[in-house]
Amino acid sequence: MAFHEARLPARLAFGCAGDVERRTQVTTQASGFERRSSPWAQGRRRYLIGTAARPLDDAAALVAFFEERRGRLHGFRFRDPADCRSCAPSATPAAADQAIGVGDGGRKTFALTKTYGTGATAVVRPIAKPVAGTVKIAVAGFVLGPAAFAVDTVTGLVTLAVAPAVSAAVTAGFEFDTPVRFDSDRIDVTLESFNAARVGAVALVEVRV
Repeated sequence: MAFHEARLPARLAFGCAGDVERRTQVTTQASGFERRSSPWAQGRRRYLIGTAARPLDDAAALVAFFEERRGRLHGFRFRDPADCRSCAPSATPAAADQAIGVGDGGRKTFALTKTYGTGATAVVRPIAKPVAGTVKIAVAGFVLGPAAFAVDTVTGLVTLAVAPAVSAAVTAGFEFDTPVRFDSDRIDVTLESFNAARVGAVALVEVRV
């Protein structure tokens, strides 16, 4: 499976709805007690682009984007308006937002992550598609300059120029995209007028990269 480092233009996703899917296996015993387990360590995001009428040019652009991805074949970037930052959606990312590691005196590479919840029940989500130019890094509370680290926007790995000292906390702030694919090999377009069209509901599903 190939992944295209192209982002679906935001104007083509106006009116989208999103959700997080989990998979839980529930076994009910004869006593009435349940045994619950999950094969998924991470939730899976799903999105549905709305069916409101849109300019004909936008409908054509969405069809072109769909064709470039060959339907479900290739993944792409999607900006989830409700979850695209290391902080709250209304805030500005700061270098102290997310803990991504602790120095050991030799390690220089750290993976971007975002934590949901606190304590033992928290979920740590890998962030593989940070937005170029948005990543901020701090070591032991000291914010690093842009020349002090490099970011791989394809994998979400951050490489520091100097290894953090033992026990030094490494934190990060960033914007990110969610890797997705189309969930259908078909897209429907209805002409509403000479200058407007209505696109049938377009489903997107998160992919692991």
